[in-house]
Amino acid sequence: MPNLRSPYFSIFLLFFYLLNPRFLFPSLANSQIDQLYDVDDDESSSVSLFHHDYSPPPPPPPHPPTVSCEGDLGGVGTLDTTCQILSDLNLTDSVYIHGMGNIYILPNVKLDCSEEPGCEIAINVTGNFSLGENSTIIAGAFELYAWNASLSVGSVINTTGLGGDPPAQTSGKPHGLDGAGGGHGGRGACCLLNDSKLPDDVWGGDTYSWSSLDKPSSYGSRGGTTSKEVDYGGGGGGWVKIEVPGFLLVNGSVLADGGDGGNKGGGGSGGSVHIIAHKMSGGGKVSANGGNGFGGGGGGRVSIDVFSWHDEPQILAHGGASYGCPDNAGGAGTLYDTVPRSLIISNHNRSTDSDTLLMDFPNQPLWTNVYVRYQGKALVPLLWSRVQVQGQFKLEAGGELSFGLAHYASSMFELLAEELLMSDSVIKVYGALRMSVKIFLMWNSQLLVDGGGDVATSSLEASNLLVLRESSSIGSNANLGIYGQGLLNLTGPGDVIEAQRLVLSLFYGIHTGPGSILRGPLESTEKDDMTPRLYCDSHDCPGELLHPPDDCNVNSSLSFTLQICRVEDVIVEGLITGSVVHFHRARTISVRSSGVIDASGLGCIGGIGRGKVLTYGLSGGGGHGGNGGDGCYNGTCVEGGVSYGRKHLPCELGSGSGTESGNDSIGGHTAGGGIVGKEYQTCPYDPYVYNMMFSGISSLGFYSDTSPLVAVMGSMEHPLSSLSVEGSVRADGGSYLDNGNNADVFFRNQSGGLGGGSGGTVLLFLSALTISNNASLSSLGGNGGPLGGGGGGGGRVHFHWSNIPTGDLYQPIASVKGSIHTWGGVGNAEGGAGENGTVTGKACPEGLYGIFCKSSSSRPPPSKPSTFDAHQATTTTSLQATTFAPPPLWHP
Repeated sequence: MPNLRSPYFSIFLLFFYLLNPRFLFPSLANSQIDQLYDVDDDESSSVSLFHHDYSPPPPPPPHPPTVSCEGDLGGVGTLDTTCQILSDLNLTDSVYIHGMGNIYILPNVKLDCSEEPGCEIAINVTGNFSLGENSTIIAGAFELYAWNASLSVGSVINTTGLGGDPPAQTSGKPHGLDGAGGGHGGRGACCLLNDSKLPDDVWGGDTYSWSSLDKPSSYGSRGGTTSKEVDYGGGGGGWVKIEVPGFLLVNGSVLADGGDGGNKGGGGSGGSVHIIAHKMSGGGKVSANGGNGFGGGGGGRVSIDVFSWHDEPQILAHGGASYGCPDNAGGAGTLYDTVPRSLIISNHNRSTDSDTLLMDFPNQPLWTNVYVRYQGKALVPLLWSRVQVQGQFKLEAGGELSFGLAHYASSMFELLAEELLMSDSVIKVYGALRMSVKIFLMWNSQLLVDGGGDVATSSLEASNLLVLRESSSIGSNANLGIYGQGLLNLTGPGDVIEAQRLVLSLFYGIHTGPGSILRGPLESTEKDDMTPRLYCDSHDCPGELLHPPDDCNVNSSLSFTLQICRVEDVIVEGLITGSVVHFHRARTISVRSSGVIDASGLGCIGGIGRGKVLTYGLSGGGGHGGNGGDGCYNGTCVEGGVSYGRKHLPCELGSGSGTESGNDSIGGHTAGGGIVGKEYQTCPYDPYVYNMMFSGISSLGFYSDTSPLVAVMGSMEHPLSSLSVEGSVRADGGSYLDNGNNADVFFRNQSGGLGGGSGGTVLLFLSALTISNNASLSSLGGNGGPLGGGGGGGGRVHFHWSNIPTGDLYQPIASVKGSIHTWGGVGNAEGGAGENGTVTGKACPEGLYGIFCKSSSSRPPPSKPSTFDAHQATTTTSLQATTFAPPPLWHP
């Protein structure tokens, strides 16, 4: 007998009272209990201490009462044993079929529940389900749960165009009378384009139900119409869910397509299909396609959760065809494969301008793979979005991925994956992209970045491998940094990486194959493109040319337009071109016979040594290493530019000729050469001049020769181990070219001609040099225009040797069998030739002499000069062409 007066017994009673008040007061109602605790109705659920903590979640809404096999379905047997449906059955309302046995729908039988959109047939049996040959189930929604299920050959579960209402507050149905397609997994197509809008700016119904694409259950949306009186739009697709814990055989069809709208209405969007099974096989069809119409409907959403696939069926979720604009089908829907966590966007080779929106990507767990293929067009519209997968992001067969909106290129996007694989596909970025992958492979594909001026720098990291093949390209109209730890390989013709400012760094090796291009800045630009600044009027050498920073990051304050930084070995069989080309902390550079490193004609339009110009277009050549030639026509002459810069450690850009921004009558000018080796241009950059540089007359006037910029290889602290040249390294000034346009007529009318640009700078910090037969290293002045333009002065070449061996045994540091030229350019007609530039070397240790620090035992007789000067070429001048007959090159 317990002691009722014990304090422990009192605590025991209090504890059970708190758990359940009816323990002491069984007759209390719920309202009285709430009053006992002094709790309002709205707060009662939040303060019940233990009572609701362990209660299960509320059950789903109950199905309607089950029908019977014989009485309601006209079958034979019972639902708790085996029910066989022998004849057609027309249903006027939704039905729920539940039992403990099997259901067999025999061949050639039709169950039809299509009188009202959204009519549902639900089957829930613990046994097996079979849909016989050529049998059909037609409904707005179909739900099946059975242990095993079989869809025989010719059988169909069809919810096409019979979907009910899409979720509230969605915009899948298009507005207006455009006959646009409905949207769901993909946007519907709209065929009425406004000339002021891009094709990407116009669509029909929008997408919805992104967050539930792994368990889709939404109806598709109806298409638009072209009439106020009649709704011609096709109906939205229905909803199908099949759950089979055992084995599912699909030799028939499961359809949740949008309805067709004809020529006067848009196609409905596809609905939803969700299949769950342990094993599945068969060669049937599963689809949630958009309907055809004046504007095609967008595809729906399909999710397959199957552990083991055998003979997988055809699975489709593409957009519908557009009769009003055949090249713009509805946007692709989504297919989600649950077991590998893979998302597939495929438009089944139907071209489209209508997008499939990719919204927030899941973080836990991450998706494994994303595939955009067969002209699927995916869009990441949200600002500052991250797209992250554990495995592959793959685009193929016309797939397209866009980040941001074309009119609002002001955001940063992230793409993270193990592998980014592109084949016959495109990635467009409006804003800036930060990409991090291990392997990046491109085959006939493009990655295009539009910086928009607000977000200027993109970075692409491919830590193990980056390969471009079959005319692939990566381009940005702003800053672009590409990083890796393995190999960067541009394999052949048409493979291009270019940007306004381009930095390639941290790779073990870079290989540019024959016909490939690395370029910075762009060859042609638009007015909104970022323009790197060139310090053309500065008398001081930019410090970063001699002592560059070691971080190898994109830095807009530096003068480089193309930098290759912290790369062990660089093999050049294609073209590397820029205004200031800089190789920093590289070990070896090998320019093969087909390879070119070129800063020609990409220098200053004006500059310190700019040639003077008369109002009607006559101008002298630009000066740099030598003075520019005077421009002369019909007895009137104008001076060429003066030489400038340091002879023994040059790092200046070449100068152009004419006015920098044009004058009232002519507006002509030419640009000088660049810098090869280490930094980039230093004068105001005029993108329009770059477009017109060699092509003739612009709206401002005729643009003639340009001066090259700078090529720098190595630095004071980190010289190259070796430079091998079998092809060419150039920083030549631009020359006037008559390409069959009306330039000559223009100049005859103006009685003048523009001068050539001066040569730029080639600055080499290195330990060993090899220039093979037929190879060349040059900084030539450009030729003047055909009617008296002066020739540009030659540029400067300097060898700054490091670690010169000084032992008892002489070891040559240079083998020069090719040519080194710094000639001045030719003046045409009465125009004068530009003076030669300079070739210099660092002072040699005691006992060695000359530019290449040769042994004193091979020193030539004192009568010969001890410094290197390229000889003036013998020239033959005409209005059509200028040919050189150079004398043999003398090696000191």
